[in-house]
Amino acid sequence: MSRILIIEDSERITAFLTKGLAAAGFTPSVAHTGAEGLGRALTGEVDLIVLDIGLPDMDGFDLLRALRAAGRDTPVIILTARDSATDRVTGLSDGADDYMPKPFSVDELLARIRLRLRPVSGGGSDQAVLRVGDLELDLRTRAVRAGGRQVELTARELSLLDTLMRNAGQVLSREQLLSRVWGFDFDPGSNVVDVYVRYLRRKIGADRIETVRGLGYRLTQ
Repeated sequence: MSRILIIEDSERITAFLTKGLAAAGFTPSVAHTGAEGLGRALTGEVDLIVLDIGLPDMDGFDLLRALRAAGRDTPVIILTARDSATDRVTGLSDGADDYMPKPFSVDELLARIRLRLRPVSGGGSDQAVLRVGDLELDLRTRAVRAGGRQVELTARELSLLDTLMRNAGQVLSREQLLSRVWGFDFDPGSNVVDVYVRYLRRKIGADRIETVRGLGYRLTQ
């Protein structure tokens, strides 16, 4: 099993990530400070790192630069609330393999982890694009196309669409969508799923997401 090091100071987020990664067959470990995380990363005994930027003792970008300066090419996925274009460019320029903003979908994070751990092959590039009919989601660029047109989605809308596309044709309950898309901070009594489904329908087409009365929602194939 692949070993995933989570460098994150929030105990709530690390508990949520640890549970999700273990359920997906990975072996997670946690470092709550930059110094501890860098020390573990430099051992070379992890297969991938999920890195927060806002660590209590050092900036995650500094940690990343130190890791790369030491010659370690371990894949790094930055997972952070800092989502400005400047931060994205900095992270990727400093050697991150991917950059995901919070809030995040566990399903999308798992897909990105699997993509970074997948052996490079000549014909594997299309596997980074989810397709359902003429609906496309590029997992690397987060670009969405519906019926040949580019669609701009927020981070949460992208996470919801990602989950629906991975389960196209299947009915997902509101509780399942809350857990997978809103994760550790979801309120079981919230109507946020219905609100975001409306947002998505306006952008990708109302007929793409079917309401199954009393059960939930389904992305049509």
